[in-house]
Amino acid sequence: MSVAKKEYKRITVKSLVDMKNTGEKISMLTAYDYTMAKIVDGAGIDVILVGDSASNVMAGHETTLPITLDQMIYHASSVVRAIDRALVVVDLPFGSYQSDPKEALRSAIRIMKESGGHAVKLEGGKEIKESIKRILNAGIPVMGHLGLTPQSIYKFGTYTVRAKEEEEAEQLIANAKMLEKIGCFAIVLEKIPAKLASQVAKALTIPVIGIGAGSGVDGQVLVLHDMIGMTHEFNPRFLRRYMNLYEEMTTAISQYAADVKAVSFPNENEQY
Repeated sequence: MSVAKKEYKRITVKSLVDMKNTGEKISMLTAYDYTMAKIVDGAGIDVILVGDSASNVMAGHETTLPITLDQMIYHASSVVRAIDRALVVVDLPFGSYQSDPKEALRSAIRIMKESGGHAVKLEGGKEIKESIKRILNAGIPVMGHLGLTPQSIYKFGTYTVRAKEEEEAEQLIANAKMLEKIGCFAIVLEKIPAKLASQVAKALTIPVIGIGAGSGVDGQVLVLHDMIGMTHEFNPRFLRRYMNLYEEMTTAISQYAADVKAVSFPNENEQY
């Protein structure tokens, strides 16, 4: 059943909690540059995630691990300049928070000061509890991330569905409750069974946003380039492509190249 949407001039962390309480689903997409972020924000998306997935879709790396804090700040500042309404959440990249809470705080402060982002996102549960607490104590909003955590790909060795077994599922629930208790304003659950994700969303008072986690959560997030079909090799079950931009762009660019070769571009109306 659809829920009447409240009009928000600016989305804040409080807005997301209000949406959960009223049953309004939260829409979230990635963006990494000014032009795309301008379009995403103008289309009414609630949360823009400046994801470390920029390592894959913008830089062509196999994993999210290579992207640096400086690069994340560059992408985030580009996005922030474009938005009028959306909440901008920025991923802390691999190596900037895991081992040292003081380093985590320094990284988060740099993102907030140098990019103008509104919140940061960290992957993990109890093992990064002290880093999260240190960031929260500085007044920086934190979004958690559990389930499949791409920064730990070499630990898990696969991008398969997480928390299918009872022990891991119980650990995920415990971590989710811990993240809420210490003050995270929302949690992303990635690639876990839909039944478990729904159970977590019902157990928490903060919003739970899913990617490959079914419809029983409080919102959804996708990578923009996957959703609009700019990428075409990546075909997980959870991905719905709303456009086939790869094909449309390829056709348009090929036509441009052909027109240049045939001297049909520019024509008399396209020159001075």
